[in-house]
Amino acid sequence: MSETPLIGGATLAPVDSRLAGARIGVVTFPGTLDDRDAVRAVRLSGATAVELWHADTELADVDAVIIPGGFSYGDYLRAGAISRFAPLMTKIVDAANSDAKLPVLGICNGFQILTEAHLLPGSMIKNDHLKFLCRDQVLRVENNTTAWTNAYAAGEDITIVLKNQDGQYIADEKTLDALEAEGLVAFRYMGGNPNGSRRDIAGISNAAGNVVGLMPHPEHAVEAGYGPGHTGTDGLGFFNSVLNTLLGDK
Repeated sequence: MSETPLIGGATLAPVDSRLAGARIGVVTFPGTLDDRDAVRAVRLSGATAVELWHADTELADVDAVIIPGGFSYGDYLRAGAISRFAPLMTKIVDAANSDAKLPVLGICNGFQILTEAHLLPGSMIKNDHLKFLCRDQVLRVENNTTAWTNAYAAGEDITIVLKNQDGQYIADEKTLDALEAEGLVAFRYMGGNPNGSRRDIAGISNAAGNVVGLMPHPEHAVEAGYGPGHTGTDGLGFFNSVLNTLLGDK
């Protein structure tokens, strides 16, 4: 895979030698768009990116998995509804629910897939305004204790990219109340709700904190010169967080 040179002559050398063995898998489905961006974000964090194909039957000894954004299978039936049955998803679900609690991050379409696979509760439907939306989005970090959020401060506001058309998070009131009571809302939209998501929810986690899903795209805000405002790198915290978890620093 060819790589775009880094801005300012930066290098990809890990800042911590212990990261040399960290392997983060990035899954590609037919219709995935943001796998290359996720791979790049992993490399920028200092870990090794491992490309995974949806039809693979093994996880290639990865230490964590990212399910990136896009329109897997063209969003036919329902966003993520077909992808949940991919052979690799069976392995991911089993590993996430195992005693080892494999860290799994679902971004946009990846979040949709995680809800369809029942790794996270609720569901995603069309934006309430029925239009595709793309903009820089401010999020409030509500839970900084998960495998993918521990590099942030609780209550911190970050700005990353939002782009979706099936981004409205819904769940019944009992589920929403449980998410709130158990501290499982990971991110909340600030500055106005962009898609009608219940209770301004932008991302959630499972009870163990190893599985996180969100609609906005942290992988698009990891490198100065490309992120929000051409300088924003707020998304890098996701990838630093999972490395903290793997290293046992959090």
